[in-house]
Amino acid sequence: MRYSAFSLLKNALNGNKDWKPAWRKPDPKPAYDVVIIGGGHGLATAYYLAKEHGMRNIAVVEKGWLGSGNIGRNTTAIRSNYLLSENQHFYEASMKLWETMSHDLNYNVMFSQRGVVNLAHTLPQLDIYARRGNQMRLNGIDCELMNPQQIKKLIPGLDISTNARFPILGGLMQRSAGTARHDAVVWGYARAADQLGVDIIENCEVTSFLKDGDTVTGVMTTRGPINAKKVGCAVAGHTSELMRRAGIDRLPLESHVLQAFVSEALKPVVDTVATFGGGHLYFSQSDKGGLVFGGDIDGYNSYAQRGNLPVVEDVMSEFVALIPALARVKLLRSWGGIMDMTMDGSPIITTGPLPGMYLNTGWCYGGFKATPISGKCFAWTIAKDEPHPLSAPFTLDRFYRGYVIDDKGQGPTPSLH
Repeated sequence: MRYSAFSLLKNALNGNKDWKPAWRKPDPKPAYDVVIIGGGHGLATAYYLAKEHGMRNIAVVEKGWLGSGNIGRNTTAIRSNYLLSENQHFYEASMKLWETMSHDLNYNVMFSQRGVVNLAHTLPQLDIYARRGNQMRLNGIDCELMNPQQIKKLIPGLDISTNARFPILGGLMQRSAGTARHDAVVWGYARAADQLGVDIIENCEVTSFLKDGDTVTGVMTTRGPINAKKVGCAVAGHTSELMRRAGIDRLPLESHVLQAFVSEALKPVVDTVATFGGGHLYFSQSDKGGLVFGGDIDGYNSYAQRGNLPVVEDVMSEFVALIPALARVKLLRSWGGIMDMTMDGSPIITTGPLPGMYLNTGWCYGGFKATPISGKCFAWTIAKDEPHPLSAPFTLDRFYRGYVIDDKGQGPTPSLH
């Protein structure tokens, strides 16, 4: 069933009794052409494999329920305001897919192009943003430098006085950036992939890999063995653990907890997405009125989907320093996602590292915003056994060749990216 004004009216008149399930709940078949592990980027990959490459015998296996992983544990920001051309082209292509996603999936993902502004607190930082903005414009990406008064109009609660703890000297704005509803993205891709014949198998954890020599020929799961000609791995922060089950114990990755928070509902106070240049804080306001925000990853390796108090205190103190009027706002809830941090802060989309296996990982802070283009490029890689032109720089062998894509210029330090 396609969603439309007519279908909404029809079901409203009959008490909403005729809505069909958004996707099927099939049992796994003995074999597929492609099995994709992970219900985030994996769902997008399955959709583009079916839509653009004509493949139908595909399964997506998710160890929990759809949306229980990182795709449902983020702060929903979407942007392409990177410094290096490889990242700019990749994330700008993702932006274009976000702009048409609701129409393409016939599902409202609530994409809101409210803009993203990076606040600058020193003159050298403002120079760095100007450099980034110049590089963005050279690659056809919209951006503009803003002065404190222009930023104050966007976020009236900001303290832009010279007596502020972190005086705001300006910022870099990308107006085409914004946010989307993460749950809606999961449901939209699941529904669209299901309609193209993809089997979505929830509560199905991969416990090991089936092999013929070194070649991967399928997966062993908690719901039995599943054979496959090709196996795609897109499990975000649990990549290292999954690879250990395939006999691979060394990858240029570290897993860290990234906490996120939402406040009680408020009247509109923030009409954009903003980042704090004096520390690590990013925030926006949801359609429900809650302030959605986050900061640094916790500084230790962990697979726990929860954080600790030092990061909570750090993020809260930065937020209050930036907008003092929020000091008495109550925190509603928090959650944690597991970040697979690469050694250069950029992702990995590649064939291998074993024959019959394909790897999508290393998203650091950029996973949600990359969902559509990640799925599109990973589908291309699986279907054609070669990198998509946009993801060609992100192959695993760049770490052997020394051609890293270090957008923040911080070196091989995953905990800083």
